Amino acid sequence: MAEFSTPTTEQEFDANFAQIKPLMSNTEALYESSRCLFCFDAPCIKACPSGIDIPQFIRQINTGNTTGAAKTIYEANYFGNACGKVCPTEVLCEGACVYNLNEQKPIEIGRLQSHATRKVIDSGKKLFGPGAPNGRKVAVVGAGPAGISAACELRALGYEVDVFEAKALPSGLTLYGVAPYKITNAETLAEMEYLESQFGYKVHYNQPISSRRELEALEESYDAIFLGIGLGRTNALLLPGEERANCIGAVEFIEQLRTEHHHVAVGKKVIVLGGGNTAMDAASESSRLGADSVILAYRRGKEEMGAYEFEYDLAKGVGVKGLFNVAPVEIVGNGKVEGVKFIRTAIQDGQVQIVPGSEFVEPCDMVIKATGQAKQTHFLQLIPGLQLDGKGRIVADARTGQTTNPKYFASGDALNGGAEVVNAAAEAKATARGIHEYLSNQL
Repeated sequence: MAEFSTPTTEQEFDANFAQIKPLMSNTEALYESSRCLFCFDAPCIKACPSGIDIPQFIRQINTGNTTGAAKTIYEANYFGNACGKVCPTEVLCEGACVYNLNEQKPIEIGRLQSHATRKVIDSGKKLFGPGAPNGRKVAVVGAGPAGISAACELRALGYEVDVFEAKALPSGLTLYGVAPYKITNAETLAEMEYLESQFGYKVHYNQPISSRRELEALEESYDAIFLGIGLGRTNALLLPGEERANCIGAVEFIEQLRTEHHHVAVGKKVIVLGGGNTAMDAASESSRLGADSVILAYRRGKEEMGAYEFEYDLAKGVGVKGLFNVAPVEIVGNGKVEGVKFIRTAIQDGQVQIVPGSEFVEPCDMVIKATGQAKQTHFLQLIPGLQLDGKGRIVADARTGQTTNPKYFASGDALNGGAEVVNAAAEAKATARGIHEYLSNQL
């Protein structure tokens, strides 16, 4: 029996996808901030990829200076509100909180962060602005966490910035690829509008950069080009029957869910293939859309999944079942999905080995492939002199983000192969400074 009823209205969708980190009230924020010990050598700061001064902003909340807290956060991380909600705080800042050593609940750092930043977003208070114009122009390809963070920092340094985005809305995976129970569309877009109003960069929507001619136009018009293109579509499994109706990639499924909400149909019995965090999201989302049964199938054991433990617990909490040590062999059906043929596996010397003669078919009417995203190598090969590594990732200087084509810089998933929003935001801010260093040396 389904854990959730199929939502048919926006209100029912919101109820099924209720926020797992809801916004705090002023009273909740006051009480929670009072728990902080304001550690001298705060491990939470070290655990944050963007290095936010967490004790500082919590103290500011506790003393009623919420605006100051928001400024402290945004000075370190331009995606301060989104990261408070979508970051895996359980294994980053909150995971490092000293309260864990005494088996006490850690400070709810993420919710406090979202509380402060949401307050300033709602107020529209001006905290930042562009630096004095320096006469230089930078093109940013992609309006995701990396691209927008780079745009903000570059504007603060005085550059004119144009962002070119293929889709109709900004924020990349924060809008299109994060589960709706982590952050709403309205929250994501409100932060993007706030940042654009603060820094004054220009975003050109529905304007993909996908040809050599378009790249040449950027090279001629701009002093540097920042690549924040992220990753592409879900990797194909190359299995027989993969083309059947109701066999979909997790990235495409989540994007459809984020844009169409309760209008997305889900099967009665769904099998999700994969063991990463995206697989957990897709499985949990399927259950919340009203699937009677959701099975998470992975070729290794439960303890070897790449997903964070709390993400798996979240999926289990909405009725998702695990099927481990199985590898898909074929998507079976007549035109549309009717099941998945699996073969059982065993791990020998760390390698997955199939168990001969152990094939079986698990019936279902929908398959979601959470098998990673493809690198955008076709596009990247259009850039002369741009080197990629053996996994299709952009090769760039670790400190400056400069690629092997000196005019191009990169950050985010296209560079690191796929990480968290906070990683993209932090890397892009550093890369913007790398662009500034490079262009300053050309004067």
